[in-house]
Amino acid sequence: MAIRERLSGNEAIAYAMKQINPDVVAAFPITPSTEIPQYFSQYVADQAVDTGLILVESEHSAMSACIGSQSAGARTMTATSSCGLALMWEMLYVAASNRLPVTMAVVNRALSGPINIHADHSDSMGARDAGWIQLYSENNQEAYDNFIQAVRIGEHAQVQLPVMVCQDGFITSHSIENIELMEDEVVKNFVGQYEPVTSLLNPHEAIAIGPYDSAAYYMEHKRQQAEAMKNACQVAKEVATDFEALTGRRYDYFEAYRMEDTETAIVVLNSTAGTAKSTVDTLRAAGKKVGLLKIRMFRPFPQEEICQALAHLKAVAVMDRSEGFSAAGGPVFAEVRSALYPLEQRPQIINYIYGLGGRDVTTQHIEMVYESLFDIMETNDPGEVYRYLSVRE
Repeated sequence: MAIRERLSGNEAIAYAMKQINPDVVAAFPITPSTEIPQYFSQYVADQAVDTGLILVESEHSAMSACIGSQSAGARTMTATSSCGLALMWEMLYVAASNRLPVTMAVVNRALSGPINIHADHSDSMGARDAGWIQLYSENNQEAYDNFIQAVRIGEHAQVQLPVMVCQDGFITSHSIENIELMEDEVVKNFVGQYEPVTSLLNPHEAIAIGPYDSAAYYMEHKRQQAEAMKNACQVAKEVATDFEALTGRRYDYFEAYRMEDTETAIVVLNSTAGTAKSTVDTLRAAGKKVGLLKIRMFRPFPQEEICQALAHLKAVAVMDRSEGFSAAGGPVFAEVRSALYPLEQRPQIINYIYGLGGRDVTTQHIEMVYESLFDIMETNDPGEVYRYLSVRE
């Protein structure tokens, strides 16, 4: 039976961690993710979990500790943001290449400099090619649900990859919303007992963790990682099906909102999807055929499915809450435009960089994006493809 509560996004993640009861949590504080290990430490103090909580001297050390404990066969978790994720950079690749299914909450925050503590996606987008599965969360409920599903996805025998579950700093991490929680036993049964494929503490099988990999073998190991990432697509769908059977909440690679008969759509991640949905409803009421595609799983990238979902449109705006400094658009735009390339008749596609450093994104801003799409449909000319939204030029 569902438990109705009111929690912030950080509280929701910490509560999910409590219900999962991991073997190890290693963490170092950084705004706005600090509350997650802080809340969890209270569960440790109250003996509500059996977890070994390791408080280290840096985020690099936090991920190093996670790698050590996961290598030993312990289900391991952590949380970080922004420069904390950047300090983990070297170890992100180590965790992924060693096929260690660490689960990490990433509370998205702008990267320095100039220093800024507010939400954008420059941290997790910078790590998009580190070999981690990435799930993005519109609201607190989705952050909770994604974190629980992430454990099963990453630990699956055909995947064995680390997973980061992202949500927007302060916007959802510190905002209290109504939420439906599962009962503790239901969560524990859903994630199951962790049974590592290999372990340093397995006396019956000698293994090496992190050895030197020469040119004779390195490519084969990268190919194995790539195949595991492909496998994660099907595993994520299977886990979502099981989750829906338990909760009634349906998840897929993305959410297609009012897309059936639409001519134009916005593609977006995380909390801005809620603002965009409100705008879609308003424009629909005025007779405008608009829709929204909210990407939930960015790694692995569901290229074929996104292509199919957008193929019938006339104009698409992809919104990036991070700047890729490619001089050609943001990272989400690059992926979506690439996905559409096989189509003989492609929709016109433009990119908006928005909300950097926590700049507000209102329904009026989203309406401006749709208005630009209406203009493109009328003229069949995308004009400037690489744009900024709500910026003083």
